[in-house]
Amino acid sequence: MARQRLAVALATWFYCGYAPLAPGTAGSLCAWAIAWFLVHRHGVPAWALAVAAVALTPLAIWSSDAAASAFGERDPSRVVIDEVVGQWIALAAAADTSWPQWIAAFALFRAFDIAKPFGIRRLEGLPGGLGVVADDVAAGACAMIGVALIGWIGV
Repeated sequence: MARQRLAVALATWFYCGYAPLAPGTAGSLCAWAIAWFLVHRHGVPAWALAVAAVALTPLAIWSSDAAASAFGERDPSRVVIDEVVGQWIALAAAADTSWPQWIAAFALFRAFDIAKPFGIRRLEGLPGGLGVVADDVAAGACAMIGVALIGWIGV
């Protein structure tokens, strides 16, 4: 029972996933705010967000799988830890002080996560928590490339 409560707390990113409107966007905003705090207030380099995302991924897969079982759904909208992982991947390419890149990372990740182009949607078919998380990792990687291109052109 305690493991299940922990899994639900993690999977909903400490209950951000219970937002009444657009829980995925709420989870992304929460991830964005934590990243901004770490980078702008504590001097953590933005690229370290990719390291954090990689470290969080196994927990995201486990907690997503456990929470999906607890909720009795395959990919519950309340599960937003996958958005945290994807958003941090997207933000890893942003310059530490570039607001346009930070805003673009949020917007591009949400766009890729919702539209799921380039075969990203097929990743949802992977079993259990892996399927819940994999599409957001891919959406984050696509957004990261977009942010890197924006930085390359000098925005």
